[in-house]
Amino acid sequence: MSKPLEQTDDKASTQSMPDAFIILFVIIIVASVLTYIVPAGKFEVETYTSTSSSGETVEKTRIVEDSFSFDENADSGVPLFASGGNIGTLNYAFEGMVSGSKFGSAIGVVAFIIIVGGAFGVITQTGAIHNGMLRLIEKTQNTEALLIPIIFVTFSLGGAIFGMGEEAIAFSIIIVPLIVALGYDAITGVLITYVATQIGFATSWMNPFSVAIAQGIADLPLLSGQEYRMLLWFVFTSIGLLYTWRYSRAVKRGPSKSLSKSSNEYFRKQQVKIEANFTGLDQLILGIFALGIVWVIYGVIVHAYYIPEIATQFFAIAIVIGLVSWLGKRQTVNEISEAFQTGAKELLPAALIVGMAKGIILILGGDDLDQPSTLNTMLFYASNAIGESSSYLSAWIMLVFQSVFNFFVASGSGQAAITMPLMAPLADLLGLTRQIAVLAFQLGDGLSNIVIPTSASLIGCLGVARIDWSIWIKFVWKLFLILFGLATASMLIAVTINY
Repeated sequence: MSKPLEQTDDKASTQSMPDAFIILFVIIIVASVLTYIVPAGKFEVETYTSTSSSGETVEKTRIVEDSFSFDENADSGVPLFASGGNIGTLNYAFEGMVSGSKFGSAIGVVAFIIIVGGAFGVITQTGAIHNGMLRLIEKTQNTEALLIPIIFVTFSLGGAIFGMGEEAIAFSIIIVPLIVALGYDAITGVLITYVATQIGFATSWMNPFSVAIAQGIADLPLLSGQEYRMLLWFVFTSIGLLYTWRYSRAVKRGPSKSLSKSSNEYFRKQQVKIEANFTGLDQLILGIFALGIVWVIYGVIVHAYYIPEIATQFFAIAIVIGLVSWLGKRQTVNEISEAFQTGAKELLPAALIVGMAKGIILILGGDDLDQPSTLNTMLFYASNAIGESSSYLSAWIMLVFQSVFNFFVASGSGQAAITMPLMAPLADLLGLTRQIAVLAFQLGDGLSNIVIPTSASLIGCLGVARIDWSIWIKFVWKLFLILFGLATASMLIAVTINY
């Protein structure tokens, strides 16, 4: 009787708040109204050459100082419906999903989620992962407590070293069911994967997709200021791990404390379907999968592989594992095809939300600095407001601004390209170092990624864990406030030491 009651409570809790699709729709309406109130503006940009740390000459773009202007010829407000590929309020879903390129933005991440979901559908349907998990549980009954710290620190390092974010979606497909099988819950699985990566991302000393880009735009030596950032990584990771550890232990002692009861029940039912019969074929499949993961990590670190390459790598891994499963007479060819379709289908809601979230930016006029948009005007007014404050307050407002702006541009490299050309010279005017401006960008961007519904990585991981965003925000807001408090202290210390 207890299981049905838990599911009912969880369902009632979910219905008490609107889900992510409704939240995004409300935001779209607000953004549409803003386009009638806030006039469109633009900046002038210029291209200049710079020498990279490797001695190569690269071209960069920056905002011309005091170049902001309103565009009197720009249309005021977006229409309810638009034709000819133009943007209207009701066009946000389709236009958002087809925007960007295969290297990111919306369409690249949407394709990534669907392809990787399908690939893991093939891998999981072989039964090797579940059989392996059950064997692992059997072998580590007395040492399972080590798994959470090890996984958390590993993923935090992944975020710090190579900007791990979207990649956490793929790993969550394996780790969330494992964590649930060990007696924890799906929320714990998201904490030790995605949240850990964003803590590492926010305090990174070498991430090529955030720190390096921001420092390059700010004309700072690449990867400079490492010592302070390494200290922050240690402190933030320790606090995040401690919070996760206490929560996970509490949930294991009292499962009723979990907010993800229906998700936990789903994964437990899935585990019951597969017998714990760990065979040589399971070992071979898991060995191929392990080698595939090493290939992915190698490609990201050594060759800077990104969304297109990583998606293709997982697709290739699924093909090899599917072939082995077929030769081992565990699956037929048609069953392998069906497994791929099922895996992709289960992550379709997450892919849809990613595209719809991009629609917010399009409604506000896009993120091109030299094209008239409501977003540019909001950016201009925000930078002016920051400039009227004291150094400590200005540094903190920079942090707040970057956190809020990340809601609209949930991309580290994209946000750096848009905001750093303004924040870097603004820091000079305020008597702050440009390193502080970069730090504000890092902390604001990375930490807010764990709460904003426009983050493709967050929504993807929640989709894998079968957790609605409304449930997630009810849990994670306390952790976010703790981390934001640490970020505030870090900014004030940075001003004090003239970082």
